[in-house]
Amino acid sequence: MAKAFKYGIKGITGYLEPAERDLLRSLFDDVVSMLEPEERANQDPLAALVGLDADAREPEDRALRRLLPSVSKTDAAAALEFRRYTERSLRESKIGALKAASLGLDKDELVLTPADARHWSTALNDVRLVLAERLDIRDDEDAGHVHLMQDWSQAEDVESYLALVYNFTTWLQESLVQAMLQSLDTRR
Repeated sequence: MAKAFKYGIKGITGYLEPAERDLLRSLFDDVVSMLEPEERANQDPLAALVGLDADAREPEDRALRRLLPSVSKTDAAAALEFRRYTERSLRESKIGALKAASLGLDKDELVLTPADARHWSTALNDVRLVLAERLDIRDDEDAGHVHLMQDWSQAEDVESYLALVYNFTTWLQESLVQAMLQSLDTRR
């Protein structure tokens, strides 16, 4: 069974069993797959090098829109222009954090540097955003309903399983953020 992240002499540490590590690795990989930009034929190499995407558009998938939100809800033209200049680097940054967190899943005991902790926090947050969208969590009442699902033996359909995974990643992220805050307090 997983142990919450904590801050101590070795830094930020946590413990995950092999099945939990496999689950997280799979979740991280799934979100990476969602974020990977489409390869386009005849793409301008200079534009690709600097991260400009002339064909950028708001994603159709609601979960991907949560990961790559629009900068403006009132000015579609400005939002699209901003997206053209920033989306590729945002995708790459998120993919980098997810892959970095995934690399740390080779041992039961996790020992995170401050940079590792930031990657993990970003990766867990992105996974939770996707799960929240798939579970249609819109407000505190929806979240409260999802948090009622705590027993893995009750997972009888995809929604209940996703709710359990959401609760697990929420707990893991919360313990990580608390450990990160504690590490900041001790450095002051």
